Amino acid sequence: MTGRDAMLAAFDRLFDTAATKLGMDCDEQDKQAAKRTFAERFSAALDMVAQVHMTEVPNDVMRGMEEAIEHLSPAQVVGHLAAIPLAHQTHEMLRVIAHQSAQQRLLDHLITQVDDQYGGN
Repeated sequence: MTGRDAMLAAFDRLFDTAATKLGMDCDEQDKQAAKRTFAERFSAALDMVAQVHMTEVPNDVMRGMEEAIEHLSPAQVVGHLAAIPLAHQTHEMLRVIAHQSAQQRLLDHLITQVDDQYGGN
């Protein structure tokens, strides 16, 4: 089993824990759709751990994550849900800012080269 397989198996277990905590009935199709979304969102991390051989996420670690889910208050659950679209939007805004910054640095670099090469002004 690869690290990717172990993480996806851990997702299944944590999904069940979260569904139980929220008192939600999710069929297998819902669970698989959520798993696909998770795999897409965290594909870079899953690709990295795919190179690691592991049998499973250690039980102590899994119990700790399950306990964290169990101890979430309703307000914390709502806060996490509210943060998801904001985090996505912030990520997109940061990507645009980084792109604009890179363009500006490139222009500054080209201007400096022209000044150095042709004596400025």
